[in-house]
Amino acid sequence: MITRLLLCFVALGLAACGEQKSTAEQAVEQQSFKWKMVTTWPKNFPGLGTIPEDFAKNVEQMSGGRLSISVYGAGEMVPALQTFDAVKSGAAQIGHGAAYYWKGKIPAAPLFTTIPFGMNAQETNAWFYHGGGLQLWQKLYEPFGLVPYPGGNTGVQMAGWFQKEINSLDDIKGLKMRIPGLAGEVIADLGGIPVQLPGGELYSAMQSGAIDAADWVGPYNDLAFGLYKTAPYYYVTGWQEPGAALEFIINQQALSSLPEDLKKIVEIAIEAANANMLALYTAKNNQALQSLKEKGVQIRKFPTEVIEALKASSQKVVKQLVASDPQAQEIFSSYASFLQQAAEYHELTELDYYKNRRGLNWQDSATATE
Repeated sequence: MITRLLLCFVALGLAACGEQKSTAEQAVEQQSFKWKMVTTWPKNFPGLGTIPEDFAKNVEQMSGGRLSISVYGAGEMVPALQTFDAVKSGAAQIGHGAAYYWKGKIPAAPLFTTIPFGMNAQETNAWFYHGGGLQLWQKLYEPFGLVPYPGGNTGVQMAGWFQKEINSLDDIKGLKMRIPGLAGEVIADLGGIPVQLPGGELYSAMQSGAIDAADWVGPYNDLAFGLYKTAPYYYVTGWQEPGAALEFIINQQALSSLPEDLKKIVEIAIEAANANMLALYTAKNNQALQSLKEKGVQIRKFPTEVIEALKASSQKVVKQLVASDPQAQEIFSSYASFLQQAAEYHELTELDYYKNRRGLNWQDSATATE
């Protein structure tokens, strides 16, 4: 009899605990959260700056206002290149930027933005979501209390703006160029001088002669910054950033404080932003390129000698990074394996298709009359 009474009391106690837990869960689910987002881009800058704004609006709408996010452009709350530190400290709950900006803090971080002559945007996203790349990225940032996610991709970028033509390797030597990440190390290996600057400072740096060349993004963003006014030569061989992945970084503590449904909303909104950015740049870049041509911009390609030297130096730089950093070795092993498979398939499909499509004018069919 006593045993049965004890069991009854335990059962009642557990039921009460379950009731309290349910009430607590309901309270969290009804709670509202206000986040701050800092970015490395100027406020509302086309594409780079508008995608975070769209993300914040989507989160607020999907959450019924339970999670609102105020977006701050570069310099509004913290300087552009302090985004990582602001989110790490909790001054902001979320940030938007590019992993290669944090090379000084995490040597392996640039591998999650882009590798010269590496994966394009389609391949990079596949590696992140279906090849283990995202798990490796989150493992790398975990000691800093940050959770990274893919935050958009601009596709193959342009090689940049140059105040003089590049006709040989001699023209690289002594060249002061704004170029971040592993590509900057490649330029240094070939005798150039890489400079790290946020986008908002490029125009004045080119105009003043502080730098001789600048890699930014591509026609859509370069036109918006007016970079065509600073240099006559626009090089199209996008060796350095074949698929530059941007990032959302979230403070781990802030993310953990959200109820499960809001966490899922954030995750889905990030995936939407990631996909939308690539679509946006695919739609806008060629239109902007035609505008640049109309303004008299001279389009150039690097000579074969320069391309081959850039390839050799890129491999050298990556080998040095992998040899010096166990984390980079683990990440690049996964990256290289995935790239080999994707490249083999794309050689048979995408590349061959582009060649076969060349010369076919579909606009003739669109305007045809019977």
